[in-house]
Amino acid sequence: MAWATAGNIVVTNLDAGTDSPASARADLKAALDELTIVSNNLGTTDGAAKIESDGVIRASVTGVSTASGDLTLTSATSKVVINDIINLTPKTKAELDALTSAGSTTNGDVAVCSNGNAGAQCLAIHNGTAWLKFDGGALSTS
Repeated sequence: MAWATAGNIVVTNLDAGTDSPASARADLKAALDELTIVSNNLGTTDGAAKIESDGVIRASVTGVSTASGDLTLTSATSKVVINDIINLTPKTKAELDALTSAGSTTNGDVAVCSNGNAGAQCLAIHNGTAWLKFDGGALSTS
């Protein structure tokens, strides 16, 4: 186990001025043992995430999820760098339109539409009102 067990931290002999220091030693030792477990497992699977002195979070994870709401990444440099491939689960045009109708989309959202290019798969970008097919052509301002 990489996380402390709260039940192993007992304060019975630590919470009153009349408590015996001799009795408290075992409770303090048990609490420090639990703290050692946490410390030894920082940044490991089943352990706590570790924030390094350079501000980088070190953790061994296979996925990230939220109990509710969006997962938001914010960078101080206004840029999020991902060093590997992003895999977007394809959605049908009807699924993407339903997200728009539900108010779950904003300008700049990106998705893979499984049937948005005359029935073929394409990349889609939301313009704040609707999903637009990205056809891979060069950008143009005219």
